[in-house]
Amino acid sequence: MTTMTMQDAAETTLEVGGMTCASCAGRVEKALRAVPGVQGATVNLATEKVLITGAALDPAQLIAAVERAGYSANAPAEVAAPVAPRRGLSEPMEIAIAAALTIPLLAPMLLAAAGIDWMLPAWIQWLLATPVQFWIGARFYRSAWKALLARSGNMDLLVALGTSAAYGLSLYQWLGQQHHGAHLYFEASAVVITLVRLGKWLETRAKRQTTEAIRALQSLRPETARVRRNGVESDIPISKLKVGDEVVIRPGERIPMDGDVIEGASHADESMLTGESLPVSKTVGARVIGGAVNGEGLLLARASAIGAETVLARIIRAVEDAQAAKAPIQRLVDKVSAVFVPAIVLIALVTFIGWWLANGDWSAALLNAVAVLVIACPCALGLATPTAIMAGTGVAARYGILIKDAEALELLHGVTVVAFDKTGTLTAGKPRLTATVPAHGDQHTLLALAAAVQQGSEHPLARAVGDAAREAGMTLAPAVGTRALAGLGVAATVDGRALLLGNAALMRQHGVDLAALAVQGQAREAAGETVSWLADGTRLLGMLAFGDALKPESRQAVERLHAAGIRTVMLSGDNPGSARHIADQLGIDEVHAQVLPEGKAAIIAALRAKGERVAMVGDGINDAPALAAADIGVAMGSGTDVAMHTAGVTLMRGDPRLLVDAIDISRRTYSKIRQNLFWAFVFNVIGVPLAAFGLLNPMIAGAAMAFSSVSVVSNALLLKRWVAGSAGGDAA
Repeated sequence: MTTMTMQDAAETTLEVGGMTCASCAGRVEKALRAVPGVQGATVNLATEKVLITGAALDPAQLIAAVERAGYSANAPAEVAAPVAPRRGLSEPMEIAIAAALTIPLLAPMLLAAAGIDWMLPAWIQWLLATPVQFWIGARFYRSAWKALLARSGNMDLLVALGTSAAYGLSLYQWLGQQHHGAHLYFEASAVVITLVRLGKWLETRAKRQTTEAIRALQSLRPETARVRRNGVESDIPISKLKVGDEVVIRPGERIPMDGDVIEGASHADESMLTGESLPVSKTVGARVIGGAVNGEGLLLARASAIGAETVLARIIRAVEDAQAAKAPIQRLVDKVSAVFVPAIVLIALVTFIGWWLANGDWSAALLNAVAVLVIACPCALGLATPTAIMAGTGVAARYGILIKDAEALELLHGVTVVAFDKTGTLTAGKPRLTATVPAHGDQHTLLALAAAVQQGSEHPLARAVGDAAREAGMTLAPAVGTRALAGLGVAATVDGRALLLGNAALMRQHGVDLAALAVQGQAREAAGETVSWLADGTRLLGMLAFGDALKPESRQAVERLHAAGIRTVMLSGDNPGSARHIADQLGIDEVHAQVLPEGKAAIIAALRAKGERVAMVGDGINDAPALAAADIGVAMGSGTDVAMHTAGVTLMRGDPRLLVDAIDISRRTYSKIRQNLFWAFVFNVIGVPLAAFGLLNPMIAGAAMAFSSVSVVSNALLLKRWVAGSAGGDAA
């Protein structure tokens, strides 16, 4: 799957089989970077995928390089969801058989704890242990052999060396008959293999849960679409759909494409795409999004985007990209993993020689070396970061927050200042009626007359008046002789009254005296509002004021940011009075008014120069310079191309509280990464010395190694409990 980008560069994704630890991931990356034309290769151990960037990439050449490194590779299907490594259906059965063969080997140890001295005959121990070693454990030998051919090491090499040493020692003790009742260690090798296989299976099941977000989004794609062509309706595969097709969407069906409604009325459930739980009204001219569920009405929509160009496809790509990327903190893990396996083999060798020289008991020396090999599993290190990123970005996507990549996630958690664009971000971006002030009569009559004059008008102020009248449940009188007065307002006759509605210039032109409400009008205009006047002939009836409505969620968003210790800044092209009025209502710390797009970018740069980490929130179009200038750009809106490409984070609906949620999930995810890396290092930093000093037997080492990987993935999966609006609580 190759996509072209700028400067003839390309991106290719491959599925890689056989990787078991961070060392494997590093070796695959190294092999691919040696291929001519490859500029970079990034492996995600959790999904077993590698993203390769470069020029003139040949998939066959890339696959061959991976295979030479000792792994299998293939190009994924175009619509395949990233899943954890696929294992045979017989794996649970194999593990059950291994456990059944291993438990009798453990029985003497368990009975000894109860004071019963009993031992299986050596030949029975050998019969039980051999299938576990060479059948259940065959995968370790295959992987280890490939690693040796590639002159490198991996976790499977450590397990193969350790268990083979314990098995071989037992065989030697039994057949050599050095002394009667020589202790055998068949149970150690069998238990280690069984526990490691069990641990890897549990790890695989857990990793699969981290990709649920992608699989859930993939499942939103219907397989067919009902198309009306030349007046005839027919069901066709979704792949045959074309831009411009008229698509019939029946009640309860998933919408198969992005488009515009041309007939019908309904509601759509877009919650899986935007996180918004309330159904969205769809009438003629409204936009429908592929993957949403049509409600109660029959719709006919014209397709405007299909396949890979739909909002759903872009969301899936954004989440996949975020889950495939490496966080900067992962570089430390990569450096450690590059030398990990050779270092462990060396430590095991030193352990063996040291114990042999110390007490001359080479069997005890070998067991301690085996314990070192088994406890030292770099799987947990390799999984620490990607599993947390996958879980965090997945749960964020469920609530309509798209985090573009791991670097955006890492930057977002440390934000100290949030800069907001005003219009469309903190405000609704469209005027609403803020006041009706009668000079004579009452507010109800004033609003009813103003709405009647403007019936049918598409002017934004007229729509605001109409909305207010509808909210008040008014029945409007008909207007006749309606005339639009360019740059001034409108004139109409309502109930026999010749009414004028417009600006002060229109009033002056017709000799209307505004003195009765002049002071209030000036105050409204000073606060950045627009004022219209209604007159009956030359008699002033009243004043209407319009302002850009604050989003009801904006104040809560600012309060939550302040509670999180983050300063707020507002950047606006409006006049200072209007900007300051909005800022005061919200409690914003710093205001910059009458700022052009380039000026916004300069203000962002100045904040960064002071040492602040700045997130800029805008609509992703006219705020593009500021979004690019910030440490992290956050685009509001419905996931337009410009927003997704300019910003590191896209909020799929226009609720500024989602920004706080994005910062919160970033902090929690980063906290999980640090916790995972801490525990992964602790298992090795503590476990390896304990094994080297003879304080861990191989069985306990095997259990600890398996537990380390499972615990890291399970800890990351705790992020799935996160819910939007939980910022300020304890991390999940």
